[in-house]
Amino acid sequence: MNGHEEDEVVYEIGVVVPKSNVTEGKESRDCVEILEAEFRKVGLIVDRVSGVSDEFIKVAAPLETLGRAAAEMQMRKPTRIGMDLQFEWEEVNAFVKQPDGSLFSWCERFQCYQHLLYRIVNKSDSVIVLNFDGKEFPWEIGQSLLKKLECEGIIKQVFPLHDETKRKKLLRSWALNWWDLTDQPIDEIYSYYGTKVAIYFAFLEKYTRWMFFPAAFGLILQFVDFGSLQLLVLPVFFISIILWAVLFFQFWKRKNYALLARWHINYTIGASQGQKLLGMDCGSVQSPVELMKKMGMDKTQEKQLYQRYEWLGYLMRFRNDAIIILSIICLQLPFELAYAHLYEVIGSDLLKFGLTGIYLFVIQHFTQFGGKISVKLIKYENNENTEYRADSLVYKVFGLYFMQSYIGIFYHALLHRNFTTLRQVLMQRLLISEVLENLLENSLPYLKYSYKKYRTIRNKKKHDKGSKSEKIHVTSRVEKEYLKPAYSASIGDEVEDGLFDDFLELALQFGMIMMFACAFPLAFAFSAVNNIMEIRTDALKLLSMLKRPVPRAATSIGAWINIFQFLIVMSICTNSALLVWLYDEEGKWKVEPGLAGILIMEHVLLLIKFGFSRLVPEEPAWVRAKRVNNATQAQNVCSKQLLRSISGGEKTFYGEDKTE
Repeated sequence: MNGHEEDEVVYEIGVVVPKSNVTEGKESRDCVEILEAEFRKVGLIVDRVSGVSDEFIKVAAPLETLGRAAAEMQMRKPTRIGMDLQFEWEEVNAFVKQPDGSLFSWCERFQCYQHLLYRIVNKSDSVIVLNFDGKEFPWEIGQSLLKKLECEGIIKQVFPLHDETKRKKLLRSWALNWWDLTDQPIDEIYSYYGTKVAIYFAFLEKYTRWMFFPAAFGLILQFVDFGSLQLLVLPVFFISIILWAVLFFQFWKRKNYALLARWHINYTIGASQGQKLLGMDCGSVQSPVELMKKMGMDKTQEKQLYQRYEWLGYLMRFRNDAIIILSIICLQLPFELAYAHLYEVIGSDLLKFGLTGIYLFVIQHFTQFGGKISVKLIKYENNENTEYRADSLVYKVFGLYFMQSYIGIFYHALLHRNFTTLRQVLMQRLLISEVLENLLENSLPYLKYSYKKYRTIRNKKKHDKGSKSEKIHVTSRVEKEYLKPAYSASIGDEVEDGLFDDFLELALQFGMIMMFACAFPLAFAFSAVNNIMEIRTDALKLLSMLKRPVPRAATSIGAWINIFQFLIVMSICTNSALLVWLYDEEGKWKVEPGLAGILIMEHVLLLIKFGFSRLVPEEPAWVRAKRVNNATQAQNVCSKQLLRSISGGEKTFYGEDKTE
């Protein structure tokens, strides 16, 4: 809740409890009443709402309550001199505010709520007996009340609530604003959803905007007949899109740094810190520090323990990667080649189109199953934190999808060398996959919500059978939000949220249009139109069809940047091969000037790919200057404080030397 909105209560957290089946006179609801009372004791504002089959406790917090929780958590926040210092409520004016004027970001507020809710423990000298619906259970000394009620099945869910005022404002300025093709209110998205979601939409915006150049070039190649110059124009197009891709990612890194500077986020602090504060598990394997504390090891054994831990992690990751690769070769590869062969021998275009649709539907579920196995495997890796676990998952799942998406196309390109069939396959894949993805993304959440709503009303009617009752409706906003599906990944939300699927969709699209650009230049135009639609449909999905996501800390797009860089290198190789086959129609592989030029061009482009990082600096000059200035200010302040403490002076920083 923002500081300037304390007079208007904005409930940000919902707690779901079932309705009691026992009459009020028996006082069997005391565990929920105790929960409400404990919420109020820690300074929270509580409102209880009755739904069709459940009850909902809406929770809000005044700014002071959040501030004192942040101080208890020893949360680090940026100050006016650029240093990240431990938050103190008494020194609140020393800390910078968010772009929307609030003291805490949404991610920080959610961390404070988690701390306030889950820190409620039994502080008495004896066990307290709680009861609900006639069932009694003990609340042990020092035990978290919320976790106890969750274990007993009394608390069904704790989830973030939408802020209706901000949600409707974002609907108008973002989801329904079709006049601005790519522009988005990124700062407002950051304030409402947190860093990770905002960075995704900032990336999608810049990617779509930059897509207009290759889309225009592709349209020219598609509809203008260059005649004998076609074989000269294609290499020019190939060089242009490689340079475009390399420059785009360099300028995206600059944009990323600029956003973090604008939001006062320290790039060196990884996402693991925020995820750790959210109560996320950072791995199933104990770290060396934990083992040393338990076993009481001395310093002579410390080095051996760290080495053993390090190499065990490498071996487990190698084992998991080997399992994924073998499953691709033994299970997925034959299926992919069978589809590619059937597509080649079938004569009817309608049957080919239907075969592609069935194939994409089946392989999607097969790959999701492989992704869920990957989630299970990485739990046994020695990853340092959740960020590394997420990156490991990205690489494994993308390997599965890479095979699923491209092996059939490689089959047509490498073995048959039929450009007509290749273009047909690419067009069908792009159209079917993008239309199918958008259809499923936007229809499934609504269908899930409608089904849960229908089931809730049906169960209520069964429960009230025989009694005269009016038609049942779901009227409360908090219950409607509870019935909406969560923003989760298709492979599970243990490590990643729904952004995993969105980034995966972008990466597969990027690979499709880049690796076969010379065969189907029009693909860039298809993708540009799709991405414009994707911006609005993703926004509408988040604002209207799904629960408000749990905020996750992030400083970049993570492992996906390496996936995109890998696809650029692959596109240099595949497009060079396509151009060679265009020049060498007879398959004699003679080293002629044209073929030699293509091979030289491939090596030059690879050098350019790895050399442009030096040409375009990742960090903008103003961000670098601000960082250096903040570091200098921080050093001066620390020097003054240190000198005062040495000389025994009693002057404080805020008493004598106020900056800015």
